[in-house]
Amino acid sequence: MNEYETKMLLRRYGIKVPEGRVVEKLEDVESLNLKYPLVAKVLSEKILHKSDVGGVILNIQNKDEAKNAFLKIHEKFSTPVLFEEMAGGGVELIIGVLRDPSFGPAIMFGLGGIFTEVYRDVTFRVLPITEADAWDMLEDIRGSKILKGYRGVKVNREAIVDTLLKISRLVMDNGDKIEGMDLNPVLAGENDCIVLDAKLIEASRQ
Repeated sequence: MNEYETKMLLRRYGIKVPEGRVVEKLEDVESLNLKYPLVAKVLSEKILHKSDVGGVILNIQNKDEAKNAFLKIHEKFSTPVLFEEMAGGGVELIIGVLRDPSFGPAIMFGLGGIFTEVYRDVTFRVLPITEADAWDMLEDIRGSKILKGYRGVKVNREAIVDTLLKISRLVMDNGDKIEGMDLNPVLAGENDCIVLDAKLIEASRQ
């Protein structure tokens, strides 16, 4: 599934994602009806690491910049372009889903963004999880202090737990259709928790 399709699935389960629109033609930029600043992304299920290939343009401030961003991405990749409202502030998290050959689906949680590669500070649980499991996951990571207001950073921990539980329900509802999921970054702020980037790998059908 491409990013937009994945986020629409997340939204159906009450998981917060940025407001976004898919644009296939330059003239459609005129009717975006989104709040600036925006981010523009290449939209293709075949491109998993968009930033690495120059498929992301940030801080788009107006319609002219949006048109230029569309042309740059569309001409390079020949794909539709996903425009989204930018979000900032808070702590970046990672939430993932994988399918273990022995235990079945499992969920991963930890600090996201640059922390993912540097510290590998993550924890796992077999799905489905309970609310107590979700709270334990927040405590399990070495960076748990950051989620408790470290140096004035305010994070809505209840919103993180709620997101973990909704992802658990999404995966269990969809049975063997999901092979894996990578939500990174997930931005946890003072009021909510929002998935900024999402990848979903569908299980192969025999």
